[in-house]
Amino acid sequence: MSGFSADWLALREPFDRRARNAAVLDAVAAAFKDLRAIRVVDLACGTGSTLRALTARLNPTQNWTLVDNDLSLLARAAGTPRAESVTVIGKPVDLARDLEAALDGPVDLVTTSALLDLVSAPWLERLTVEIAARRIPLYAALSYDGRVEFAPPDKHDGKIADAFNVHQRTDKGFGPALGPRAVAQAIARFEALGYAVTQGPSDWVAGPDDRDFQMEILTGWAGAAREAGVALSDTADWLTRRRATLAAGTSSLRVGHVDFFAAPTGTR
Repeated sequence: MSGFSADWLALREPFDRRARNAAVLDAVAAAFKDLRAIRVVDLACGTGSTLRALTARLNPTQNWTLVDNDLSLLARAAGTPRAESVTVIGKPVDLARDLEAALDGPVDLVTTSALLDLVSAPWLERLTVEIAARRIPLYAALSYDGRVEFAPPDKHDGKIADAFNVHQRTDKGFGPALGPRAVAQAIARFEALGYAVTQGPSDWVAGPDDRDFQMEILTGWAGAAREAGVALSDTADWLTRRRATLAAGTSSLRVGHVDFFAAPTGTR
């Protein structure tokens, strides 16, 4: 469900934390400022990055249900250090099959990070309909939207980025993924269902000192491009040149993401 290793999630978390859109986080906090206790369900929780990012923005008494199908990641997430007023339980669920089970019971807020670009159009429709039927707000962070900037530029940047975006639309466990189109489609659907949406960019920004993070991204993108049909020679040459700029301390990277908070109008 998360589909990511614990090592990669740990490497990316500081970049995720910096990238989260402050105005969207403010909207989440404002929506629940008068609620003495809050019940949160975090879908595809991974190692618990959303829990760690959001607990300080909510009132002290919190009950989190962390949902993932990876038991190892779920155990790591449930073990996150926290205040005594924050309770956490892990709930193993295959979201592709049993989304509705994850949302059962009293819930004040649903959260998720780095999930929506991995899901199919039918699954996203299930999510929006199930959340809207329950009149629950959703905080969805760090959805990839297809924008990428490499510096310094390389002749194959566009080819690699285009191929990566094609790869993002392959099946990630939920059917053919929406990839970069997901966040715009989700926002439009929630608005059509009567939700008010606060949105903003949450781009990863990596500089010359962020070598491990950039290396992981560059290697992953080259592999995805090969799987999407780019010639091995082109991907290998591109990766070699990119690694050289990284070693020289001249490489930087921006990867576009979007955060949004969707709340049913008239209820919060």
